[in-house]
Amino acid sequence: MSSTESTDLGRALCIITGASRGFGRTIAREMSRLVKPGSALILTARSGDDLRALQAELAESEAGKAGLVVECVVADLGQIEGPESIVRASKEAFSDDIDHVVLVNNAASLGDVTRYAKSFTDLAEVNSYLSLNVSSSLCLTASVLQAFPQRTGLRRTVVNISSLCALQPFCSWVLYCTGKAARDMMFKVLAEEEPDLRVLNYAPGPLDTAMLTEAVSTTADPGIRASISDMFAQGQVLTCEASCAKLMKLLLEDNYTSGAHIDIYDVDTA
Repeated sequence: MSSTESTDLGRALCIITGASRGFGRTIAREMSRLVKPGSALILTARSGDDLRALQAELAESEAGKAGLVVECVVADLGQIEGPESIVRASKEAFSDDIDHVVLVNNAASLGDVTRYAKSFTDLAEVNSYLSLNVSSSLCLTASVLQAFPQRTGLRRTVVNISSLCALQPFCSWVLYCTGKAARDMMFKVLAEEEPDLRVLNYAPGPLDTAMLTEAVSTTADPGIRASISDMFAQGQVLTCEASCAKLMKLLLEDNYTSGAHIDIYDVDTA
């Protein structure tokens, strides 16, 4: 463990995509506990009702009562207006005494896993998937970095929620694997280009979420389907809270190599 490990994320502006449920929702809860008073969370997803429920929950929390600002942005990242509305809300929530901007690119979709790669002949279908899962992450990240440029006293951190699928092929998961691999490389390039920026590709492991439940019932490849079923049966599927604790540990210690792909199982629990 780093001897300079911090106990908080500072007075932060935290922008979290896909915050309405699953891992994104857990990240929002955990970050709300790790930021100093005067911080702001920008929560974005396509589901307004779920976002507002989380906003109400955080308003009643200890952090909320201490003055944490929580703003909801209902947006479809696959549309041009999505990133624009998130950046606009982020600028409005920013104040001069904020010393850390954190962007968590969590939003993602599984894609159609009922078919194999050779069936994807529809360009519009593939483009739609990549727009939501790849293009929007680049455009949102670039827009946030332009909105909050490097300056003395301001730390900037970009987190990409990655996956083992960024590194290993899963039969019948061609869209998901392609999207995750592309995002990892995108943020590796960003880390090379922006040495002042802290960039992390974090693979959270197999999480007990609606996405994994969908995957076990719809995956075309019998081997992959059986593998997921076995993980559930053997108790190897992780809670969002357990994985998020590892992510927060990485962010607080802040001694990872910028741009690195770090799997949950690589994080020391000590």
